[in-house]
Amino acid sequence: MSAIDLSGIEGSLVDGRTKGVPPGAGPMALSAMGGQGWNVLREELPLPLAVLKRSALERNSAYMRGFLAMTGAAIAPHGKTTMSPQLFARQIADGAFAITLATVQQIRVAREYGFDRILLANQLTGAQAARYMAEEVARDPDFQFWSFVDSVAGIERLAAAVKGAGGARPLRVILEGGFPGGRTGCRTLEDAMDVMEAIIAAAPYVELAGVGGYEGLLAGKDAAARIDSFLDFLVEIALACEQRAAFAPGPILLTAGGSSFYDLVATRFKSAGLSRGFKVVIRSGCYLTHDSGTYEDRFLDLRQRMPEIDGVEARPAHALEVWAYVQSRPEAEKAILAMGKRDVSYDSRMPEPLYWHRPGRAGPPLPIPERHAVAGLNDQHCHLILPADSPLQVGDMVAFGISHPCTTFDKWQVIPVVGDDYVVVDAIRTFF
Repeated sequence: MSAIDLSGIEGSLVDGRTKGVPPGAGPMALSAMGGQGWNVLREELPLPLAVLKRSALERNSAYMRGFLAMTGAAIAPHGKTTMSPQLFARQIADGAFAITLATVQQIRVAREYGFDRILLANQLTGAQAARYMAEEVARDPDFQFWSFVDSVAGIERLAAAVKGAGGARPLRVILEGGFPGGRTGCRTLEDAMDVMEAIIAAAPYVELAGVGGYEGLLAGKDAAARIDSFLDFLVEIALACEQRAAFAPGPILLTAGGSSFYDLVATRFKSAGLSRGFKVVIRSGCYLTHDSGTYEDRFLDLRQRMPEIDGVEARPAHALEVWAYVQSRPEAEKAILAMGKRDVSYDSRMPEPLYWHRPGRAGPPLPIPERHAVAGLNDQHCHLILPADSPLQVGDMVAFGISHPCTTFDKWQVIPVVGDDYVVVDAIRTFF
C-alpha cells in the first residue's frame, strides 16, 4: 500500500454553514474540531447531529481482527458504507486487504488519498468509466485493481478500453456468479464458462483473478441453506476455471460476504478445494460502525451459527447515533422531534430511541423508558409515540440508534467523533 495522505481532508475548512458545526464557528480546519472542547450534552453543537463514538469504533475494529484471525479470511470492506477516506485508513491500519467500492466516483475519491488496492464489486459499465480505469491502471504500476464481470459484452468493452489506453497493464477481473431474482452475476455454469472463455480470448488486455458474488439478497426464511447453495455455485465456477487453467498467476480471489452473512462465506470458501493458492475475501462494509437494528439482529444470528465467535474478546457495538431535540409535545402520547429523513436512515427500519438527556442535568444520558417508538418521519420532523407519563419534555435531547448505517452517512458531510462523555475528539468527512 502506497502512502495514504489525508492531509487534504484534515486541512479542509468547515464553518457554521456546515451541517453539525456551531453556527458561529470557523472557518477552521476539520482537524481542529477535536480541539475545541465541544460537548454534545452541553448543547455546544447544533442538533440534529450525527456522531460516531470512538470507543465503539475501536471495539468493532478489534472484533473484526479477531474474526479474521479465527477464520483465516481477509477483508476488503465496502467503502460505500461511509465514503470516508479517514475511516478507510483505519480499516487498512486494521489489516484490510483492500477497499471495496461500487462506482468510479468512489474510486476517484479513494485514489485521491493514496489507496492503491481497490475491488470494484460492480460491473464497470460505460465508456468513461472503462477508459478512466484502464488509464489509471496503466498510469500507476503500484495500483492493484479488480472489477466484477458477468458478460461477454462487458469483457469486450473492457479489452477495448485497455487497448485504447496503450495496453500497458491488463485489467484484472472477478468472474461474478449470481442467482435468479438477484442482481448481477452469471446465473448458470454454462454462462460463466462463456464469460471465462471471453476473458481468455481478451488476453493480454484482461485477465481472470478470481470468482465472486453477493449473497445478501438471499436473506429471509432458510437463508443459511440458500446462501450455502449459492456459495457452492461460486466454488463450482472457480473449480471449472481452474481446470481450464483460466486464472492469471498469483493467488486466486474468492470473494463474497456483505455485512449479514460473512461467516458463511468465510467458512465455505475456506474449504473450496482449489489446488492453487487462494485468498478468501469478505466485504462487510458495516462492521466498523455496526448499528442498532438490522446488523445487530444479524450478529445475533451469526452467534447461533458460529458459537465460537464468543471467544473473540470484543463484540460489535453501535458507533453511530443521531441526536435530536424534543421540539413539541402536542398530544399526551406524541412528541415531535427536530430530526427527519434528511438526517437519519429509514429505509431498513425506523430509528430506535436509545437515550435521553435534559440539558443542565449532571451525569450521563439516561436510557429511554419502554413504549417509546418512532411512528414516522417527515423531511425535518420525527413523530415519536410515547406513554402519557413519559419524562420527555420540550428541549430534551434524544439519541437515536439507526438501522443500515449506509443511508445515514450519506446525509452528513462532516460527522464529529466523540468520547464516551460526548466531548468531540475528532471529525470525519464523507464524499457522497
